[in-house]
Amino acid sequence: MEPKKLIQLITEILDNKKANDIVVLHTTEQTILADYFVIANGTSSTHVKALSEELEYEMKTQHGIVPNGIEGRASGWILLDYGVVLVHIFLKEQREYYNIERLWEDAEREELSL
Repeated sequence: MEPKKLIQLITEILDNKKANDIVVLHTTEQTILADYFVIANGTSSTHVKALSEELEYEMKTQHGIVPNGIEGRASGWILLDYGVVLVHIFLKEQREYYNIERLWEDAEREELSL
C-alpha cells in the first residue's frame, strides 16, 4: 500500500478512537527506520492500549495489513511497526518525557486531513 494511504488509514482509526494530538513526521531524510512516524497519545493506560488494539484490529480485518511487530504493550509507549510507517502511541506524560518530536525536529510535519 502507498505510504500516504497507509498514513491516512492509521490516522483516521486513531482519530475515531479519540487519540489526542496526532502528528505525522516525514522521516525519510533522517533515518532508515521508517519513512514516516505517526505519533499520538491517549488519556490513560487503558486508552493507550485500546488505541493500539483498535488500530491493529481495524488494519487487519478491514485492510488485511498486520504490523511487522508491536512493542511496549505493558508500558506507556506502544510502538506498532507497519514497515514504512512506525506508529507511536503514548500516555501524555510519557510523550512529554521522551519528546520524540524534538528528537526528530528536522523531520517535516505532514498535514493531516481528518
